Amino acid sequence: MIIIGVDFHPGLQQIASMDTDTGEFEEKRLAHREEAEKFYRDLASRGAQVRVGMEASGYARWFERLLAELQIELWIGDASEIERKRARKQKTDREDAQHILQLMLKDDFPKIWVASWENRDLRQLLWHRHRLVQARTRIMNQLQAVALNEGLQCKKRLWRASGRQQLESFRLGPWASRRRRDLLELLDRLSPTIAELSQAIEQEAEKCPEAQRLMTHPGVGPLTALAFVLIIGQAERFQCGKQVASYLGLVPLEKSSGKRRRLGHITKQGSSIVRFLLVEAAQAAVRGDPQWRSKYLRLLMRRGRKTAKVAMARRLAIRLYWMWRERQDYQQSRSFGSHAGQPGNRDGVH
Repeated sequence: MIIIGVDFHPGLQQIASMDTDTGEFEEKRLAHREEAEKFYRDLASRGAQVRVGMEASGYARWFERLLAELQIELWIGDASEIERKRARKQKTDREDAQHILQLMLKDDFPKIWVASWENRDLRQLLWHRHRLVQARTRIMNQLQAVALNEGLQCKKRLWRASGRQQLESFRLGPWASRRRRDLLELLDRLSPTIAELSQAIEQEAEKCPEAQRLMTHPGVGPLTALAFVLIIGQAERFQCGKQVASYLGLVPLEKSSGKRRRLGHITKQGSSIVRFLLVEAAQAAVRGDPQWRSKYLRLLMRRGRKTAKVAMARRLAIRLYWMWRERQDYQQSRSFGSHAGQPGNRDGVH
């Protein structure tokens, strides 16, 4: 078997390879894409078994597709764990490639789970809609500022027919009029596109049994359910709800030493879009479910509005995880809880 450690960069890659049968060692610097593609195609044509290891990195999808096409095994490792295992203080491209190779040879490579191509493509749908919604929000805020400068304060009523008519009727300067017209045109173009993408997300959620199950929870719609399923990937990857909350960056940052314990803001690791959607869905659940509202109000009185929102989002993430893992809808999870069937807790009710 040929084992290759890769230090990947957007424009090039440094490799260190070892043939475990002959002991032959080789180092190369390959430019992207032509030189690297030729190297791996030649390697695959020799019929040898090849395993490639690299750090988790962006801008490498073409490389992953190439290795999948050539049926070359690819291991992607946790970058922070790879760095933690480094013994030498020198850090160069050659050292990085050799370090990854040595970890693979010692069977100490911190391999991570990688989502399927279908999963990652659906994530692009979510991100595309999310970015367009952010762009539309910025445009709407600018138009609200134009209306406020002209003495019109009608908030959401600005987007009704009467509000827009008032906005367009203001007599502005030449460039201010141009800005208003361009912003309105952009708004008219973005809204139908966002509606089309939202419909596509609803259709994808209908095809996903896990998303359908999560949508039984109050406040959770197709967008939140599908995003949660796509980002988590497999519920069995996590042993408890705390790990899911940590994976999504909804746990506090801790810097403790000795007898002093210090907790800060949430870590914000993981997917930002899922955190945003969970906060929005938790607020919808608070408005629609009396139990969630009572929990939110208690947190609100003790810790403040912002902390209460994040705490409810964390609670929602854990609830969705257990619903998925135990294959229960919302009513079943309320009746039996997440510990049903355990010794001394037959019905899961504390």
